[in-house]
Amino acid sequence: MKEKPIKVFVADDHPIIRQGIISLIGEDNTFLIVGETGEGKKILPILNEVHPDIVLLDISMPDMNGLEVVRAARKEKIGADFIILTMYKDEEYFDEAISLGVRGYLLKDNAVKDLLTCLRAVSNGQHYISPDLSDLLLNRQDKIQALKTRIPALEDLTPGERKVLRLIAENKTSKEIAEMLFISVKTVQNHRQNISQKLGFKGHHRLLQFALENKSLL
Repeated sequence: MKEKPIKVFVADDHPIIRQGIISLIGEDNTFLIVGETGEGKKILPILNEVHPDIVLLDISMPDMNGLEVVRAARKEKIGADFIILTMYKDEEYFDEAISLGVRGYLLKDNAVKDLLTCLRAVSNGQHYISPDLSDLLLNRQDKIQALKTRIPALEDLTPGERKVLRLIAENKTSKEIAEMLFISVKTVQNHRQNISQKLGFKGHHRLLQFALENKSLL
């Protein structure tokens, strides 16, 4: 029995680049293009209609950038895997993308060579980062290790506490966190208190400050 093709959605505000990507993906019948757009704000409604397996996103669309789309998709619990396309080796964007759970991160200059390899890796549950961006990955790993060395108690946080800490880093309120994690506000407040105690922070604002400062590494 023939396997179903992997559904891919493409978003890039440059029509020529978008069509080039679609043509390239069309060379492999493993994948099926189920939608495309050049407007960031149109992406989420379309994703909820076509339910792609993989979403390919330009990071720098003018009305809603790629990372904003990923963040909103996570909030709406859209189950697709995301691949970011970028023109630049920007460390801040890279760190944030990885912290959001992006599966692939590609330089547009390498897209012709790397795109199908990336799609195959992501469709198999793996991560793929353009080889030219390996230094950003190493820098990120170094920063995470430095943070763990500075605050070793981070390793003592439970999975639930880590989820709450990441949402605190997105400046979510206890009520918003409770709704997103399907737990009570009281449970969120208990998690906040336990995290602060484990990390040696005193006061609600110190925890928020730490989370915001280290958002891309948590």
